[in-house]
Amino acid sequence: MRSPSSTATEAPVTIDPPPGLTRFNTSSDQDALAALGEVCASTAWGSELLARRPYATTDALLAAGDAVTAALTDDDLAEAMAGHPPIGRPKPGDPTSTREQRGMAGASEELKAEMLALNLAYQETFGQVFLICATGASAWQLRDALRTRLRNTPEEERVIVRTELGRINRIRLGRLVAEGE
Repeated sequence: MRSPSSTATEAPVTIDPPPGLTRFNTSSDQDALAALGEVCASTAWGSELLARRPYATTDALLAAGDAVTAALTDDDLAEAMAGHPPIGRPKPGDPTSTREQRGMAGASEELKAEMLALNLAYQETFGQVFLICATGASAWQLRDALRTRLRNTPEEERVIVRTELGRINRIRLGRLVAEGE
């Protein structure tokens, strides 16, 4: 009976990275940085992920993205958030924000008006755009989250915003390396 452990004569098992990850790993610094800028508007975030290339697996890239997001300074976080449009108002011609905010597409005019007022109240309270991972969320869920988060302290919101940015970055990084597969 053969032992399940490998011997020195057996070839190691290797798994090639997916084509999208290989393309990302081998693209020029300029192209990779531009792609990372589409994921997250923080130049520090993109530069740090670029410096860590190549990535052996998509999970390694996602883990690096998480670590870099967690280490962003307040200024870096503000720069990242500046790349996100308010909920309910995706950037015109931007398929990413349109796709991510799909839950708002069928909202009534009344709900859209309420979201506009809530977004303005949030910006007035916290001095920044309301950031949430909107992918898969309905307009009602987004509205309820915004109402709830308006009651947070600035310190609580900073923690939540960083978490939400990490969720958004993970989804976008996953899409980046999945494209063309």
